Amino acid sequence: MIDEEGFRPNVAIVICNRAGRLLWAKRLGQSAWQFPQGGIKQGEKLEQALYRELGEEVGLSEIDVKVLHQTADWFYYRLPEHYIRYHSDPLCIGQKQKWFLLSLESDDSQVSLTAAGQPEFDDWRWVSYWYPINQVIEFKREVYRSALRELVRPLNDYLKQ
Repeated sequence: MIDEEGFRPNVAIVICNRAGRLLWAKRLGQSAWQFPQGGIKQGEKLEQALYRELGEEVGLSEIDVKVLHQTADWFYYRLPEHYIRYHSDPLCIGQKQKWFLLSLESDDSQVSLTAAGQPEFDDWRWVSYWYPINQVIEFKREVYRSALRELVRPLNDYLKQ
């Protein structure tokens, strides 16, 4: 699904543990790392997309996590020219994302990168909170920075509990 401006609606998923570290995943067969994320299907609600993507990408379900925060606004990024598939109809020029901060409520042994059959990641690890900003592919960095700024307070509130 692509909106009228050419952006693909998407959910981005930041999973934290009780130590405040974040789940960071490596794209299958690449050296690129990122947070789990995925497109919202036609007619799908945000939370439906969140839990579907959570299961597909890291094998977790609604009972494994708790939603701590959802960003108020959409975060947009444009794809660099060489990533745009000009032969696609409709044309996608980037993504708009709602970000979710989740706490992992079950053991991290529940994380499974092969749960959905077609894995998107082949490795994962826990990283410090601000680490992803300088590690994610460059065209996503400003969105990561902005989203993590919004999510840091809800994370700190969670860690104080």
